[in-house]
Amino acid sequence: MNPIENDRTRRVLVLGAGKVGSTVADMVAEYHHLPVTLADRMLPPAEPGDRGVARIVLDVEEGAALAAAMAGHQVVINALPFHLAAHVAATACAHGLHYFDLTEDVAATAAIRALAPDAATLLMPQCGLAPGVIGMLGMQLAGRFDTLRDVHLRVGALPRHATNRLRYALTWSIDGLINEYCNPCAAIVQGRPVSVQPLEGHETLLLEGEAYEAFNTSGGLGTLAETLTGRVRNLDYKTLRYPGHRDAMDFLLHDLQLFERRDLLRQVLEHAVPHSREDVVIVFASATGERHGRFEQLTRMARIHGGRLRGVDRTAIELATAAGVVGVFELLRTGRLPARGFVGQEQVGLEAFLSTRVGSCYAALGDAASASSPGGSRPGHAPVHAWPPSPIRYRRAKEARP
Repeated sequence: MNPIENDRTRRVLVLGAGKVGSTVADMVAEYHHLPVTLADRMLPPAEPGDRGVARIVLDVEEGAALAAAMAGHQVVINALPFHLAAHVAATACAHGLHYFDLTEDVAATAAIRALAPDAATLLMPQCGLAPGVIGMLGMQLAGRFDTLRDVHLRVGALPRHATNRLRYALTWSIDGLINEYCNPCAAIVQGRPVSVQPLEGHETLLLEGEAYEAFNTSGGLGTLAETLTGRVRNLDYKTLRYPGHRDAMDFLLHDLQLFERRDLLRQVLEHAVPHSREDVVIVFASATGERHGRFEQLTRMARIHGGRLRGVDRTAIELATAAGVVGVFELLRTGRLPARGFVGQEQVGLEAFLSTRVGSCYAALGDAASASSPGGSRPGHAPVHAWPPSPIRYRRAKEARP
């Protein structure tokens, strides 16, 4: 164990015993050998590799019960639906626990950030995959340019076999899916922060010879748009899907007006779209700008597949999401995150994250040049960027030519 790991983070409470929450609990127990309490409204079923994970029944909406469950813990990792995030974070803050979550919800994140000035502990929402690791990747690529122009981030959690007309199967939370398909999306266009509509901005692209489509979805940028305002000409986040999916969802949301009836949309998706544990996660990022006196593009891509953890088969999205939050938890334990206040995912150096025990999940995103590039660091020693990070210059298109 790293000598600077100490008792400040030795007992972990994980809220939400769904597939991702259970994976988070097992990752913490497996890689950090810490006692973990996994809580849910129904008693979470034990799994084969359940060593070191205690399971309790808890309704987090009962304030006294939540406070009692937090007693004796130093860290809470929230894997519950997004609408509970602000409540859990406020309770954690009041009782002196470090707080992490996976939410993509913009309003919840704003509410959590508002707690930070009076917080004696760390508050870090949005630290799964997207938002989360994708923000670290975007910030790393942005920092590779002398003059930054465009940053484009793409993430897809996809079934390996899409056999229906929707060309999709449910691989993660239905509520999260609806949230990102229905809420406004942050972006930067021509240097100005804007809000764009979900499902718009449709594009097609080839990644390693395979065809995908991408379109705007909400929440994936986290706080990165705020951080890069004034530093980048264009910044966007889009979800990757198989061609044809976007048109089918547009029909459901707008032609049938299910955009205004989200409960009914949830019923339709839950009834008609199969769940699949045969999935793949694709992470792709590109950035353009001037490097060493010429106009260049840098790209990074990773495909993440499922695997076994503690004797249990885990999907790609479960592993990728859990690794995001367990990785930053390790950075807190080893003194590489601030001990208090709000931290956005892009403040974390990607190489530092990749050096954690679970960072190998994203190994393909590593930048071999980072150790020798200006401003780069050796793996395991990448800095936590100050808030906001130092400026990255950009020029408008007519000025950015080599």
